Amino acid sequence: MALQHRGAVVAALGSAQTLSWASSYYLAALLAAPMARDLGVAPATVFAAFSLALVVSAAFGPVSGRAIDRHGGRPVLMATNVVFAVALVAIGFVDSVWALFAAWALLGVAMGSGLYEAAFAALVRLYGHDSRNPITGITLIAGFASTVGWPLSAWMEQRYGWRGACFGWAALHLLIGLPLNAWLPRPPAQVPMPAPAPAVEAGTSQADDTQPAQGAAMATALLAFVFAATWFISTSMAAHLPRMLQATGASLAVAVGVGALVGPAQVAGRLLEFGVLRRLHPLFSARMAALGHPIGAAGLLLLGPAFAPVFAVLHGAGNGILTIAKGTLPLVFFGPQGYGARQGWMMLPARVSQAFAPFAFGLALDRWGAASMGISLVLSLAAFGALLVLRHRTA
Repeated sequence: MALQHRGAVVAALGSAQTLSWASSYYLAALLAAPMARDLGVAPATVFAAFSLALVVSAAFGPVSGRAIDRHGGRPVLMATNVVFAVALVAIGFVDSVWALFAAWALLGVAMGSGLYEAAFAALVRLYGHDSRNPITGITLIAGFASTVGWPLSAWMEQRYGWRGACFGWAALHLLIGLPLNAWLPRPPAQVPMPAPAPAVEAGTSQADDTQPAQGAAMATALLAFVFAATWFISTSMAAHLPRMLQATGASLAVAVGVGALVGPAQVAGRLLEFGVLRRLHPLFSARMAALGHPIGAAGLLLLGPAFAPVFAVLHGAGNGILTIAKGTLPLVFFGPQGYGARQGWMMLPARVSQAFAPFAFGLALDRWGAASMGISLVLSLAAFGALLVLRHRTA
């Protein structure tokens, strides 16, 4: 029986998203080393296969988004659970490098059709303009994907080996993820179109909000750049934060301890968005969040390791809010009609930049050390500038 209460829908979809993220995006961090050792390759080869999965996911984003626009999120996300399971079983059976890349490419198909963008599109198909709070809700729940996923992957790997861990995640998709997505309600025949909330950007009058929309092509390009820049930064920090902090002079113990602050800070940022910032226009929230990383990076470069905890909190909180903005900004600029396909195309550059971020930022870190933070600082300021150029007009 399909769920009807909005809170129950958010809980089910958020839990399914936690499983999807834990078994894909966070999988290589724990299993790459034993996988590489068993196959006789370097761990970098496994991460290269993971990068291929991210590139494939970018290509499938628009396809799945269009399918959700047409049929709703329930059948697409249910099919994605099956693809996740098949891909994870395939990874568990690989015995060569070519099989490894092929299996991860199949996992990329599932990632492009079953992670946040698809979940956001499913919510917009159900609730239209009223989707901001549900989007925030699922990011709050799925924000604990690494907290749940890494210990569970480690436990399964120690007990059953890395192949058994892949089979275990596949089983969880069929036994838990598939029923959770099957409980999602069927979408209405038309996307719901209630009047948008009256939150208006500071300095913009209600009359301004009824003026013709900013050029759609320009707004799309600016948002795509913002998402690509911020995903490059967040993925680079996720891959290299401890080493980058050590380059500023922090000890390994301090670097690991400071890195542990990023996850709670992301959740705190999302709680701030859910409790306080939801009364403001999401463009204001995004601008404020985009300043978190550059302020923290500048402080880290000027003051050294003593500023590292503040940097971690500012970066994490900003990244947490920007994750929500990736779902809400396209909604307020363009409306719910065709949201899934538009979101897929808009996030394509972000997925590609995410795929190459660990390699590119790693090279910069090897060459310039702590000064490589200048790259992320400039990129984040450019994203903030693009958000300043945007002017909200209700879709």
